[in-house]
Amino acid sequence: MIKLLSRLFIKDYKDTQNPTVRSKYGVLSGAVGIFFNILLFAAKLIAGIFSKSVAVIADAFNNLSDAAASIVTILGFKLSSKRPDKDHPFGHGRMEYIAGLIVSFLILIVGFELLQSSVQAIIHPAELDASVFAIVALVASILVKFYMFFYNSSLAKKLNSPAMKATAKDSLNDCISTAVVLAVTIVTHFYPEIKFPLDGIAGLVVACFILWGGYESVKETIDPLLGLKADPEFVSAIQKTVLTHKIVCGIHDLIVHDYGPGRRMISLHAEVPGDMNIFEIHDEIDRIEVELAMTFGCHATIHMDPIDTNNKELPVLKRYLMDVCAEINPKLSVHDLRMVTGQTHTNVIFDVVRPHDCKLSEEELTQHLFNKVQEYNKNYYAVVCVDQEFV
Repeated sequence: MIKLLSRLFIKDYKDTQNPTVRSKYGVLSGAVGIFFNILLFAAKLIAGIFSKSVAVIADAFNNLSDAAASIVTILGFKLSSKRPDKDHPFGHGRMEYIAGLIVSFLILIVGFELLQSSVQAIIHPAELDASVFAIVALVASILVKFYMFFYNSSLAKKLNSPAMKATAKDSLNDCISTAVVLAVTIVTHFYPEIKFPLDGIAGLVVACFILWGGYESVKETIDPLLGLKADPEFVSAIQKTVLTHKIVCGIHDLIVHDYGPGRRMISLHAEVPGDMNIFEIHDEIDRIEVELAMTFGCHATIHMDPIDTNNKELPVLKRYLMDVCAEINPKLSVHDLRMVTGQTHTNVIFDVVRPHDCKLSEEELTQHLFNKVQEYNKNYYAVVCVDQEFV
């Protein structure tokens, strides 16, 4: 159904990297979610009132909160598609993450409310009157929610959307929690003589599912707001693209700035031969920036680092330093290696990228590398700059 509606109402529906197209997908998905959730809320509320089931009524209000969450999702997609302005030059893409966070908090609120009512139902159980209508409503709810999970998961993958992913996870949790309520309702219908507070326990189980799903969604939507490490496949693809140009001897200090889906900026340092014409190098770097922008749909900025390709000692020294670093941590890397010769000693200047799990502090690492350079050649003095790991 979503595929059919997207083809009918979304122009260029295949261009999912386009912010306008993303916004329309979000609005369409949200509208479908509102329709289904209000329908399920009405059916479950009627069934819950007539059967006097706390679990069914709670499940109904869970659907109502999902409808509210769909409204938030629509607003998030609409706001995130706004063009950059003087106050927000990087655009409004992170509004989609904020929308996902609000949806997650709504899920948690429903979970806590259901937890409270379920505990009350266990302490003060009421006599249930499970009807066939309630059973049919719950079965229909599971089928509808599974369909919603399927299409929201598909959209989340297609759009790379945390908000859609949170909505899909909530739909799956709804399937599980409604299945628990259904099981209790069936047991109550066929075995009314059972006096154990199954209804309250079922509500408690549903509440736990909802709370866990809310917690997971909060974590997944907060992470991109705080700043996540770039996707390794994306980083590898950028490195491969840049290094296909013969003028580039190596790259480092690659940083990916994420300002929301479809709004990424990257910056990196490219090592280039220091004896080449700077205008030729600059022209080639400009070409690489344009290629990255066209290939990955992002803004790219490249800083040129000239290296001495004629000094035969530098490759030997770099291999030595890389071996020293590998003994400390396999992810340590060395770049920007150069030598400045003086009358009394030679300064060996280089940067080292220190991973977050490195056991040595910056000071300990600097001193260790200084000592190792001295062991290599007592006339060499290491001048080390420790960089933070970003990718």
